[in-house]
Amino acid sequence: MQPRLVLCTCPDPACAERIAAVLVEERLAACASLLPGIRSVYRWRGAVERAEETQLLVKTAADRLDALVARLHSLHPYELPEIIAVDITGGLTPYLAWIIDETRPEPTDREPQSEKDTV
Repeated sequence: MQPRLVLCTCPDPACAERIAAVLVEERLAACASLLPGIRSVYRWRGAVERAEETQLLVKTAADRLDALVARLHSLHPYELPEIIAVDITGGLTPYLAWIIDETRPEPTDREPQSEKDTV
């Protein structure tokens, strides 16, 4: 199973935080990082626009991507939100496995996987 990184700009940190919380709570994402204070310049309806935005970096599993995109789109206030997924082709193997594990349905009877789980 391959992990994916989804990029999404939000109008402000509060909106990004709300969306991130829902995606993680619903196990569509293992983690969402917020990068506030970005400045976007883009063409929209024939005009060049500028906006202060917050970038979301969302980590998910490939098999959860379609559900994540649909949920993200339903939560987002923009008419046409940026939702771009890229393959994660490498990284720290335990972290990549963690992304996959955290996007699985919640197990009903979970036993500790390691000593860290018992702390």
